[in-house]
Amino acid sequence: MFDRRAFVKAGSLSTFGLLGWGDVLRLRAQSPTPVKKEMSVIHFWLAGGISQLDSFDPKPDANEKYRSPFKSISTKVPGIHLCEHLPQMAQRADQFVIIRSMTHKSAAHDLAMSYVMTGHDPLPTIQMPSIQAIVNKELKPTSELPSSISIPGVTGSWDRAGFLGPRYDPFSAGNPNQEKYKVRDLDLPMGVDWARMDHRRNLLKVMDDRFRSMDKNGVVENMDAYYQRAIELMRSETAKKAFNIEQESVAVRDRYGRTSTGQGALLARRLVESGVRFVTVSRGIGAWDHHVNIFPTLQNEFLGDLDQAFSALLDDLKQRGLLDTTIIVVSGEFGRTPELNANNGRDHWPNVFSMVIAGGGITGGRVLGESDKDGMFVKDNPVHVPDLLATIYKKLGIDYEKEYLSNVGRPVKIGANGRPLDFLMS
Repeated sequence: MFDRRAFVKAGSLSTFGLLGWGDVLRLRAQSPTPVKKEMSVIHFWLAGGISQLDSFDPKPDANEKYRSPFKSISTKVPGIHLCEHLPQMAQRADQFVIIRSMTHKSAAHDLAMSYVMTGHDPLPTIQMPSIQAIVNKELKPTSELPSSISIPGVTGSWDRAGFLGPRYDPFSAGNPNQEKYKVRDLDLPMGVDWARMDHRRNLLKVMDDRFRSMDKNGVVENMDAYYQRAIELMRSETAKKAFNIEQESVAVRDRYGRTSTGQGALLARRLVESGVRFVTVSRGIGAWDHHVNIFPTLQNEFLGDLDQAFSALLDDLKQRGLLDTTIIVVSGEFGRTPELNANNGRDHWPNVFSMVIAGGGITGGRVLGESDKDGMFVKDNPVHVPDLLATIYKKLGIDYEKEYLSNVGRPVKIGANGRPLDFLMS
């Protein structure tokens, strides 16, 4: 960049007739300006709540009543250990941060999921917008694809736009692990061409214009925005290409895993490549809610599935030069009780839980915070949800202090008064 030192040098040269003011201006115009990196987020949404003791925060020396039967294994980073059923993540521990001191107070699924997705305590009068919806509103799409997409779909009201209106809801993509996967209604109905579709839209516009004058709640406007987005998707070759996961080789699809999580992660990578700014990948609501027989369930299905999908995505993004501009988040709405219940499961536990975050310029190979010896409470450096969300907003280039006016006239800060975590800013 043409800085002050270069300017002084240029000025001294001009004294001797070697470089004039016009030359200085030309040099300044030709100087490269820093290119702003547009960040994206891929969120592995472990709805139901993953057990911290059986995944990212093993406690081999915990009280026998709480101790996991899974072994604790070393990782690529000395001193950091993971559960034995996350071996691929262990080999990539230098590329992500483990937060072991997440905490909040909501032990009910609905309340906790709403809090984790919005940063706000739920209120009976206001449905707060989720982080996905705020990304949809604040960041303009770079193509015909929406800024926010959920795979296979939104899991509840906590994923939606709340008082912002349905136009900002995440787009539901369906399950890419289905045979002959296609996004629903992305093609025109049989026997209908675009000329006929345009005629229908013109007729709809005439009707909407009549209703709009009587609409005091913005219903027509929201529906028009919804239809417009649908039409843009249907016309878009970019969208059709991004959703066409069958373009990937058999080897790549196998590397991610032939599961909804694995193929969801692969589709998320394709969508981020095509300009989508926030992609949520889940197994559906309550999938990780393991109140019964938690250990065989985690061992035989859930942990291996997550381990493979996350590791494949990390490698793929790095190879394609996308890891520095893609934040990967792995989290549920809370953790699980250290003590087992009568059904050999673990119950809801928001007092301390773990999550993983990688990419986006975040230095990996580190742990933020610590739980106590039994994984029951925070020992040091508690991390609160609003602070985490403020961090993500800041990395995305969204003003986390910006205020919206809610449906009841109450000002609501996007970042819920959170402050970005310095630990994750580099």
